[in-house]
Amino acid sequence: MPSYVIVEKCDGCKGQDKTACMYICPNDLMVLDKERMKAYNRDPQMCWECMCCVKICPQQAMDVRGYADFMPLGGSATPLRGSEDIMWTVKFRDGSIKRFKFPTRTTPEGSADPLAGFATHDDINSNALATEPASLKLDAVPTI
Repeated sequence: MPSYVIVEKCDGCKGQDKTACMYICPNDLMVLDKERMKAYNRDPQMCWECMCCVKICPQQAMDVRGYADFMPLGGSATPLRGSEDIMWTVKFRDGSIKRFKFPTRTTPEGSADPLAGFATHDDINSNALATEPASLKLDAVPTI
């Protein structure tokens, strides 16, 4: 289900030019209504349901109506973002609560090697991807 704004909680990120949800939305769906200073989803049908806006909102003013395979029917899943992790609180319809904590990073910022130490090539006519064939542990990439 697409994300939506809980209007009572949204403060428009305190009058900034762009809200946190506008910065993070990969589909550029979040918009700030400058008259009301409230964010809204301009096209819910195009929402990817990635929950980026829900996780980043400092006021917890974003929510998503979840599917039964993600959260229990009649329940809710609420993220609370910390500096190093996200705490998810899942509330079941019987009132019981379960919490899960997940790190936002597994390596220090800037330390990830995108090529994983493999040499790369710049041959645009090659059928191989940048780190192939070494990353596939092959002498050569099979071709048709």
